[in-house]
Amino acid sequence: MKKIAVVEFHPEIQPQPGDLIAQNHWTGSGFANTDLDFLLRAHNIDHIIIAGMRANTCIDSTARYGVELGYHVTLIKDGIAAFNWEEIRVTVEITFPNYGHAMLTTEEFINSPQS
Repeated sequence: MKKIAVVEFHPEIQPQPGDLIAQNHWTGSGFANTDLDFLLRAHNIDHIIIAGMRANTCIDSTARYGVELGYHVTLIKDGIAAFNWEEIRVTVEITFPNYGHAMLTTEEFINSPQS
């Protein structure tokens, strides 16, 4: 039996005309089996900011893959979710600091000069 996932964007972050949307995402990483790397490189983007769901799988694997591909990776540490607080804690306190470049709160990111 084939399963079909239905995904919706939160109304406040709907894609806008001209936004890049990676296609064919079907694994934990936003890079694996998608055109994300191609899209970013085609637009000379070398820094990625990561927020979203699920801290210890999708967030972690996308961030690691991004670093391996040569991107500067920033994690929005209070902008990630998981099924429990321990998954977030491990990602923020143990895993991401071993390979990531920057970790900021949402407020720190919004107030930073590069945003």
